[in-house]
Amino acid sequence: MKSGFRVILLFYMPLSCWKGLPLHSHCEDRLPRRLCFDGLKISYIIYMMQMNRDKALVVFSGGQDSTTCLYWAKKHFKEVVALTFLYGQKHAIEVDYAGKIAQKAGVEWHQMDVSFISQLSRNALVDKGMVMDSVKPADALPNTFVPGRNLFFLSIAAVFAREHGICHLVTGVSQTDFSGYPDCRDAFIKSLNVTLNLAMEEQFVIHTPLMWIDKCQTWELADRLGAFDIVRQDTVTCYNGVPGDGCGHCPACQLRREGLEKYLLMRGKSCRGGLSFGLNSSAVVSGWQ
Repeated sequence: MKSGFRVILLFYMPLSCWKGLPLHSHCEDRLPRRLCFDGLKISYIIYMMQMNRDKALVVFSGGQDSTTCLYWAKKHFKEVVALTFLYGQKHAIEVDYAGKIAQKAGVEWHQMDVSFISQLSRNALVDKGMVMDSVKPADALPNTFVPGRNLFFLSIAAVFAREHGICHLVTGVSQTDFSGYPDCRDAFIKSLNVTLNLAMEEQFVIHTPLMWIDKCQTWELADRLGAFDIVRQDTVTCYNGVPGDGCGHCPACQLRREGLEKYLLMRGKSCRGGLSFGLNSSAVVSGWQ
């Protein structure tokens, strides 16, 4: 009921926006030739929840969150495509790791150069001369915030998806552990979803599997998806470009490590109590080195 309510909110927009159907290209053969709206049709919303479940595009950085989302998408869709962006980030090694993870996961992978983003603003992720904030300032966004990054990523991903007959987009943003980044908030994602649908007369669905969970729960999800070891060993979450457990000092590594330690503690207690708390990983025995 909870997820269904979110889907209804996601597609709520002025009724005039839904007129003029049938839909474009890949969605056209899945709906009646004409749909007449004298109100917001619940049956249509339910249909939208079920439509085109065979293909999804994951905005994929090669880090902990997007890799967890990649495996989440593999579980929920028959076919998954991953799209990675090179935006001038200092830790560009993540792009190479993203390609390797996609190959291991058996998904189609694309990379795209959007380095113009690095020319738009100064921030610690693209400016080699800027010292990274170790903690979030009390009265400002951290200097690791890249203005417009998720706006550009998802907008470009939507165009890419449209050209490849994909309605579903998946991103690893989270409002629970988001370092204050405004473009990781649920309100922004819902707003952008509506905007993209209006801009292209499409029916995109932006999925955010991590929106309401913290890093500890993200580790748990990865474990349940059978991807714990891949996320632990093969991803690049670190802003300094150190693979796996990372440098341990940057904000991204601190969040990742705190979540991992909490999850390992919870999982260890659960296993000692004879309960199953995850799948297919060495989470308990590996510990934090």
